[in-house]
Amino acid sequence: MMPVALASTSAVAYGISDYLGGVASRRARALRVVSVSYPLSIVLVGAAAVVSGGSPTLAGLAWGLTSGLLSGLAVWSFYVALSRGPMSVISPITAVLAASVPLAFGLVAGERPGAGALVGMSVALVATVLVSLESHEGSSIGHGRLTLPLMALTVLSGLAFAGFFVLLAQVPAGEGLWPVAASRIGATGVVLAAAFAARESFRFSRRLIAIGLVIAVFDAVANGAFYFASQAGMLSLVSVIAALYPAFTVALAITHGGERLRAVQIAGLALAGVAIALLALG
Repeated sequence: MMPVALASTSAVAYGISDYLGGVASRRARALRVVSVSYPLSIVLVGAAAVVSGGSPTLAGLAWGLTSGLLSGLAVWSFYVALSRGPMSVISPITAVLAASVPLAFGLVAGERPGAGALVGMSVALVATVLVSLESHEGSSIGHGRLTLPLMALTVLSGLAFAGFFVLLAQVPAGEGLWPVAASRIGATGVVLAAAFAARESFRFSRRLIAIGLVIAVFDAVANGAFYFASQAGMLSLVSVIAALYPAFTVALAITHGGERLRAVQIAGLALAGVAIALLALG
């Protein structure tokens, strides 16, 4: 039950972070937003690591740092793909890869979830795709055609997100939050390098810094919760729950953003609730 609760907390926090990032990106480019929030997340996770203790090893820190590099690559490639192609196609492809690859990895590695959990995982994968679907009219970005290079970028993003989940789950137990801090350092390095390459301005308004801090808080909670969930339970189980984060982003867009849901997204939200219940019972 604890792994499911932690993974669900991770999904909620990822969803809130993505929603706030989307709101902030209406005033500033997405790469600028993460250039604020990611460095702040290092500070937050680092402080939590000092308080929580643990005995980090070089192996654990290496797993964390490498997972962070993939996380940064995933975010960069995802934003580039969204800026050039159709969100209605790119988002669900990325989401299902982020969920299905760790699931497959866990099963191949010998994890054996019960029948109820397997059904819940299947439902979660379907829910992830449905809630990630966007209408072309409902999005202000990503009206372009999905070309072969854009498809490659989309797949790269999904696989990088999946790799982040898989690698962070390899950290041995007892190392505290230090590997998560290393992960945020790796992700921040990639994001800042991309921002420099894109010649982004690093002059941030107080408003953007404040929003970035809030995003960093939820980002830190999301990564920490997934880290502990993967240590307490099966990767195949916790990864598909964490990958349900688009459901919470969509829910916030409805309740606070005034957006209108498509019927397919309503079905996805309902299935997300069913999936979490099945996984908890399983």
